[in-house]
Amino acid sequence: MLVAGRRRLRPAPALAGASVALLAAAVIAVSLGAVHLALGEVVAGLFDSGDDATRRIVWQLRVPRVLTAGLVGAHLGVAGALLQGVTRNPLADPHILGFSSGAGLVAVALVVWAPGAPGTLAPAGAFAGSLLSAAVVYALAWRGGISPVRFALSGVAVAALFTALSAAAISLSDLFTQAALSFLVGGLLGTGWDDPTRVAPYTAAGAIAAVALARSLNVLALGDDVARGLGMRVERVRLGAIAAAAALTGSAVAVSGILAFVGLVAPHAARLLVGGDHRLVLPLSGLLGATVLVLADTVARTVWAPAEIPAGIVTAIVGAPVLLILIRTRT
Repeated sequence: MLVAGRRRLRPAPALAGASVALLAAAVIAVSLGAVHLALGEVVAGLFDSGDDATRRIVWQLRVPRVLTAGLVGAHLGVAGALLQGVTRNPLADPHILGFSSGAGLVAVALVVWAPGAPGTLAPAGAFAGSLLSAAVVYALAWRGGISPVRFALSGVAVAALFTALSAAAISLSDLFTQAALSFLVGGLLGTGWDDPTRVAPYTAAGAIAAVALARSLNVLALGDDVARGLGMRVERVRLGAIAAAAALTGSAVAVSGILAFVGLVAPHAARLLVGGDHRLVLPLSGLLGATVLVLADTVARTVWAPAEIPAGIVTAIVGAPVLLILIRTRT
C-alpha cells in the first residue's frame, strides 16, 4: 500500500511483526543477565521444569521486570501517540511536554513525606501529578485555541520546573542515593510482581480510551476548523486525549521514574510503518514502545554487568538523535 509516496505495511503484518518483535525482545531479556540462560533453560524455568535456581531467576527476577518494562513502554508509546495526535505536533512527548515531570514530582513527594503510604497510591498520585502538569501546560498554551508551538514551549518550561522541584525534594531528604538518581533518570531496578499489578488497571483504561478516541484523532488531523465543521467538539476530544495520556504517563512514572523519548520514538516509528491512521498508530505505538523499553532495560542491566545503569540513559541516547532529526526535518 502506498501513502504519500512511501510504501507502508498492511495492518495485519505490521501488528503481527511488532508482536513477534516484542516476544523476541522479552525472550532475550529473560535470557540475559548476571546469569545467562540458554533458551531451553528459559523454557524450563517458565514451565517449572528447571532447577530451583533457574525458576527463581526466571519467575522472581526477570519475568516481572520484563512485564513491567513492557507495560511502561506501551503506556509511554500510546501516550506519545495521543499527544502528537491532539496537538498535531511531531515533537510532542510525555517527557518533553512535562507530563512525566508532574507525575514524578508527586511520586517523589509520596516517597519523601509519606513513606508508609500503600503502594497502590503511587500510580493514582502520579496520575494526579501528570494531570496537574497537563492542566498547567494547557492553561499556559491557551490563547483562544491551542498552538502546537505554545503547547510545546509551555511543556518544556513546566517540565524544567517540576524536575527541579523533584531534585530539590530528593536532595533535602535521605533519599539522595543511586535509587533516587535512577528515579530521576528512569529505570526499573528492584521491580517485582507488585509493579505490573499496580499498572495493569491503567493499561486497561488507557487502551479503552485509545480505541474510543482513534477515529476522532483522525478527524482532528484535518484541522480544528474542519473538525468543528464536521460536528466534532474539538476541545472535549482534546481534553479527553490529554487526560488519557496523563493517566498512562502517571502510572508509568510511578513504577519506572522519568523515562525520556520512548513516547517520541514509538509513534514516529509506527507512522513510518502504517501511515497516519490512529486506529493503527495507537496500538502499534504501544507494541513498539514496549519493545523499545524491554530492549533498553536489557542493555542497561547487561552492558556493564554486574553493574547496572538506569534504563533512561539508554532511551535518552537513542531518543536524543531522533529528536534532533525531527527538529531539522519537521520544524
